[in-house]
Amino acid sequence: MAVDRLLPTTEASDLIALTRDIADKALLPIVDRHEKDETYPGGVFATLGEAGLLSLPYPEEWGGGGQPYEVYLQVLEEIAARWAAVAVAVSVHSLSCHPLFAFGTEEQRRRWLPEMLSGSVIGAYSLSEPQAGSDAAALNCKAVATDEGYRINGTKAWITHGGIADFYTVFARTGEGSRGISCFLVPDGTEGLSFGKPEEKMGLSAVPTTTAHYDNAHIDADRRIGAEGQGLQIAFSALDSGRLGIAAVAVGLAQAALDEAVAYAQERTAFGRKIIDHQGLGFLLADMAAAVDSARAAYLDAARRRDAGLPYSRNASVAKLIATDAAMKVTTDAVQVFGGYGYTRDFRVERYMREAKITQIFEGTNQIQRLVIARSLAG
Repeated sequence: MAVDRLLPTTEASDLIALTRDIADKALLPIVDRHEKDETYPGGVFATLGEAGLLSLPYPEEWGGGGQPYEVYLQVLEEIAARWAAVAVAVSVHSLSCHPLFAFGTEEQRRRWLPEMLSGSVIGAYSLSEPQAGSDAAALNCKAVATDEGYRINGTKAWITHGGIADFYTVFARTGEGSRGISCFLVPDGTEGLSFGKPEEKMGLSAVPTTTAHYDNAHIDADRRIGAEGQGLQIAFSALDSGRLGIAAVAVGLAQAALDEAVAYAQERTAFGRKIIDHQGLGFLLADMAAAVDSARAAYLDAARRRDAGLPYSRNASVAKLIATDAAMKVTTDAVQVFGGYGYTRDFRVERYMREAKITQIFEGTNQIQRLVIARSLAG
C-alpha cells in the first residue's frame, strides 16, 4: 500500500513517485533471491546513483539533490519497504559523506565530494571496533603521524559494505583519551588495508558486513578530515543524522510487514469470515498501524527540526528508539497474523522480523538512545 505522504513541494512528490517506480522495478523483483542466496546485488547502487537517490540531502553545488532531510528520509523509507539491506547501505553512504561535507576544507570538498555525491562511488562508515561498540571513546586503532602523512594500524568492525565500498570514513586514535581520536578518508585499495570474511548475519544478508584490518597502511596527510583530536565530535555529529536514517529504514520495514499482514488477513478465512473481520485480529492490525504512523511522525519531527536549524539530537534518539522498537513489534506481530505460515521462509514476514532486530542495535543501541535522552533531561 502506497503511503499517503504530506510533502513540502511538488518536486518532493515527484521524487517519491520516482523512488517508488525504481524500487518496484529494480529492487522488488530480485530482493528475495539475493537475500536467500546471500549474494550482492551488483548494479543496484549504480541505478540508485544515476537517479540521484544517493545524495539527496546535500547541496546541489556539490552534486547533491538539495532536498530537505524530511524528504530524503521518506525516500529512504520507500527503499526500505522494498529492500532493507539496500536502504541501510544508502543511509550509511550518506553518513559517510557527512564528515567531509561538514568538517572538510574547501580544497578537500572540491577534490572528493562531487564524486562521492554523484553516486558513482559508495562509502562506508568505520567507527566501531571489536571491543568498542557503544563506547566509541575506547578505540584502539591508531594513526601515527609520519613525514608523509599517517600510518594506520588496528582493526575496525561491523562495516556495512566492507570490502566493496570505494572509500571508508575511518576514526582512529592519534592521541590519548576521548580527545585523541581523529577522522580520515581512506580510499579502497590502500596498501595495508584488508578485510575479513563477511559476517554470517541474522538478516540484511545481501550487503556484506565485515571487519577491516590496517597493517601499516599509509594515507596522505590531506586525508585527515578536521583537526587532530576532533574525531569524536565529527563522529557524533554524523550519528545524529545516521540515527534518523535508521529510524526511516525501520519504519519502511514495519510498513512492509503491515502491508503484507493486511493483505493476508483480507485473503485468509476462518469460521466463515475473512480473518481481518475478527475483532481480535483486527485490533492487532490496528495497533500495528498506530505504531507505524507514530514512528513515522517521530522521525519526521526530528528531521524538520534539523531542516530548521534547531537542536535535534534528543529528537533523533527518540525517533530511533521509537521507530526501531516499533519495527521489532510490528514485524513480530505480522508473523503472528500469518500463523504457522509466518514461521516459514515462504513469506517475507519471517525475513522482516529477522531484519528488524538489527535496527535496535546499530547506530547506537536503544539502551544508548535512552541514555542520550536521559542525559538531555538532566540538562
